[in-house]
Amino acid sequence: MKKVELIFVPTPGAGHLAPTVEFVKRLIHHDDRILVTILSIELHSSGFADAYTESLATLQPDRIQLIQLSRVDPPPLHLWTLAPEAFTYALIQSYIPHVRNAVTNILSMKSTSDSTRVAGLVLDLFCSPMVDVATELGLSSYIYLTSNASFFGLVLYLQALHRQNSSEFEYPNPENPNKDLGHLIPGFANPVPSCVLPSFMFNKHGSYTSFVKIAERFKDAKGIVINTFEELETYALSCFVKGQNPPIYPVGPVIHLDSLPHPELDQLQRDRIMKWLDNQPESSVVFLCFGSHGCHGPPQVKEIALGLEQSGQRFLWSLHMPETPLNDAAGAVHYKNPEEMLPEGFLERIQERGMICRWAPQVDVLGHKAVGGFVSHCGWNSILESLWHGVPIVTWPIYAEQQLNAYMMKEVGLAVELRLDYRGGTSDIVKAEEIEEGVRQVMDAGSEVRKKVKEMAEMARKAVMNGGSSFNSIGRFIEDMIANT
Repeated sequence: MKKVELIFVPTPGAGHLAPTVEFVKRLIHHDDRILVTILSIELHSSGFADAYTESLATLQPDRIQLIQLSRVDPPPLHLWTLAPEAFTYALIQSYIPHVRNAVTNILSMKSTSDSTRVAGLVLDLFCSPMVDVATELGLSSYIYLTSNASFFGLVLYLQALHRQNSSEFEYPNPENPNKDLGHLIPGFANPVPSCVLPSFMFNKHGSYTSFVKIAERFKDAKGIVINTFEELETYALSCFVKGQNPPIYPVGPVIHLDSLPHPELDQLQRDRIMKWLDNQPESSVVFLCFGSHGCHGPPQVKEIALGLEQSGQRFLWSLHMPETPLNDAAGAVHYKNPEEMLPEGFLERIQERGMICRWAPQVDVLGHKAVGGFVSHCGWNSILESLWHGVPIVTWPIYAEQQLNAYMMKEVGLAVELRLDYRGGTSDIVKAEEIEEGVRQVMDAGSEVRKKVKEMAEMARKAVMNGGSSFNSIGRFIEDMIANT
């Protein structure tokens, strides 16, 4: 039986690398003919990503090979602050020669083998410009979208709209919200308000133009693999069946079912968290976590604390410390402990009803029987993890495409709306009363959202089982990929 090899190029960072590796595992488990090489790009030293990359050494060495590409000088770091998509685009551009050389070397080694042939490149969203590398070397290319089908609709919309307008979007005027009629984006049943579009759509420092270049390459791929499943995004996926876009393969939920390693989460802390949850009643705890980059300043932290206290609910709060000093009335302040940002006497008043930690093993927490709700930044990986475990979400997006994810989840009735348009780095403060109401709603045992999320959890698990919608979609992808070789 002849083997076929796929070469994966993920964007650096655990949020992209983890779902890529999980998809790789699922591919090789699905079909014995598949071999995989992962070309690893290093962004900068990140304990989160580094720890995960080191864990890849435990993968099947006879089926999966990891090649660490040589480091390049990154773009100026100030660009990351001004325009993260532009920074990432520039970084990926600088890696194109290294990827070309690595793929050429792999092809030269395979040319002497009668048993294996390279079938193509599987590229992360941000690596879509590397479609040219595949074309130059006579290979097929596929794009693996670690986000959802609704976001793919935005990619299609952006290509068409840019040909008409060729400029960034303007932020909607909050004083005239009725003037925003919304955008008819493929995959959404209703007009999408401007206030929930990703921040790169409004960025005048290069993020918008970089993303347009990324989006334009989607049409040149042989297929688009999406980390979603038909039962979750039925309407969105139906919009793309007969379009001009390449074939779509929904293969999700692709999630890492063990909590990702992190240097700030030791076994002692993990055990302490899980032991505390063991002592709580079933579905009684609301979990608050805002992703690897999600943190709030002292004014917002105080409002969260007051909202939790007023709600009367049990809670586990992953409170990340700001990485840089914060400015307040007394000047720059560098907080060393989360307690310094909390209201006076808060910890004494809540006593055993709540627990605060810096980092939490998110997947393990969501899978614990004591957890009944999740206040989340609405990163797509976090949404899939919560759906997998049947835990309803309260939407609090912060950056990237999280506002659009939150809007989509609210549109399909699988989330409680706290905010859809919140953006990190602004002076906007979510008040304690809003937080209290969101927590009360998500913890309502009889709510319609809770019922729908439990039903979706069953569908998610069936989708990846033998004969499920995503299982079959992976099979179609493999057969089409081999036919295109």
